Amino acid sequence: MELTPMQYKEYVWPHNPRSYHIYYERQVAVHKIPFGNYATQDLGLTRRVMTGEGEFFGEGAYTEFKKLASVFYSGGPGTLIHPVWQSAKAYFVKLSLAQEPRKDYVRYRFTFWEDYDRYSQGLRRESVPAAEQPGGGGEAEYYVVVRGDTLWGISRRRGISLGALLALNPEIRNPNVIHVGQRIRVR
Repeated sequence: MELTPMQYKEYVWPHNPRSYHIYYERQVAVHKIPFGNYATQDLGLTRRVMTGEGEFFGEGAYTEFKKLASVFYSGGPGTLIHPVWQSAKAYFVKLSLAQEPRKDYVRYRFTFWEDYDRYSQGLRRESVPAAEQPGGGGEAEYYVVVRGDTLWGISRRRGISLGALLALNPEIRNPNVIHVGQRIRVR
């Protein structure tokens, strides 16, 4: 059975890498409760991490590696089409030489991180009348927490510092504990 070649953005591997690994992770937090008890909170799945190793060989092997390196340097996410895994929007986060390169042989390693854009899909905008807003004036904007969210992640995605986000939401006493369905003011 012949597998389709691996592809990322505009780059197509001349032959598929020798090995592939895919890692799935789940974030779990443990909260200490007084008198020796604890509570565990499932924060949800995190990105998939896809790694592998391959070789370029024959005349022009090092030139082929340089082409792959130029795709790495281009930055931003792209579509990773893998011969076995489902396609994924991913970031090319690591590329390394596994030995001293020669013109006719280059062994390399790579790592891709899946871009899990569920966060941007989960954003909902809700308007609140100015009379209900602290300080009045302007339209407040709220985000509704979905499974796997963290306050730090919300602040990063919305372009607001964690301190400013906490100032907008004085009811949040512990920035490490938020709940699905909770409304958080982001503006």
